[in-house]
Amino acid sequence: MKFTKKILAASAVCMLTQTAYCQNKPVISSIIDNASKPGIFAPGIVSTPYEEWSVSFTPDGNTVYFSEGTIYMAVCYSKKVNGEWTKPKVASFSEKWSSWDPFVSPDGKKIFYVSNQPLPDAPQNAPSGKSHLWYADNLGGDKWSAAKPVDEPFNFDGINNYAPTISKNGTLYFCSIGRGDIKGWSSYSVKWLGRHFDKSQLIVVPGTNEIQDAFIAPDESYLAFIKNNEIYISFRDGGGWAAAQKLGRQVNDGNGISGPYISPDGKTLYYSSARVRGFFKPNPDNSPLDYDQLQTRMQSIFNGRPNILMIPVDLTRK
Repeated sequence: MKFTKKILAASAVCMLTQTAYCQNKPVISSIIDNASKPGIFAPGIVSTPYEEWSVSFTPDGNTVYFSEGTIYMAVCYSKKVNGEWTKPKVASFSEKWSSWDPFVSPDGKKIFYVSNQPLPDAPQNAPSGKSHLWYADNLGGDKWSAAKPVDEPFNFDGINNYAPTISKNGTLYFCSIGRGDIKGWSSYSVKWLGRHFDKSQLIVVPGTNEIQDAFIAPDESYLAFIKNNEIYISFRDGGGWAAAQKLGRQVNDGNGISGPYISPDGKTLYYSSARVRGFFKPNPDNSPLDYDQLQTRMQSIFNGRPNILMIPVDLTRK
């Protein structure tokens, strides 16, 4: 009975101290300030009338890679010059085949991504029927080596793979749909053993049966992911993961969300969303709409297609 009272008391302290860490794990109300609102990342440059998702930055924060497209998808990048993001270019490894979900390794030496590029032993005149994980080595600046598929069994077993992310120690995370006995989305981790990756391990988060677009912190202290079109965060708990916490309405506002990415300093969350509310009022004065006005609205970044949003967070280790 005394033990039960202590547990209840500890729980009460944790709930009351909303801006503190409970058992060294942040609570959601301390991650995103209630007064914070999301903003559009690089409007008209990175966020355009087309679809954008899955951003990833180089270690110095001055180059951003992202997915853009509609029918054809490409990995593009923009460089920051004098504090301004510049016109994007298509990454060299993405110039011929549809590619998406880029992720720059924490040391900047590799970039991982997803592509329908034909595998080396397949005919080279048609795209692959599956989505495989690929990578390229950095040759300096924004130059990359020829792309190579991740040469491991989990990448060639006939299952589509998506959303690669990698930690400082080389552990690769990715998600699949319909892998093994799991019908929906599931995510996996594979440790780097020095010359090759280990076998893939299913990521298990208590109370969660769907983990999509997993983002791993550089030190693997937390995992952000999509479940039912909402962003959740789970913190490391020993050798596993604690029960996930859902981010608040500032982020999970009912719109389709994908590709969470948290800046290396733990201070900004980036994600893809088709959100319009709060950014744009399509017809504030309820005036008649002509065709030219319709075209203008459809060609704006607030036409219902996903943009890259950003919001301040606090995921620094304290």
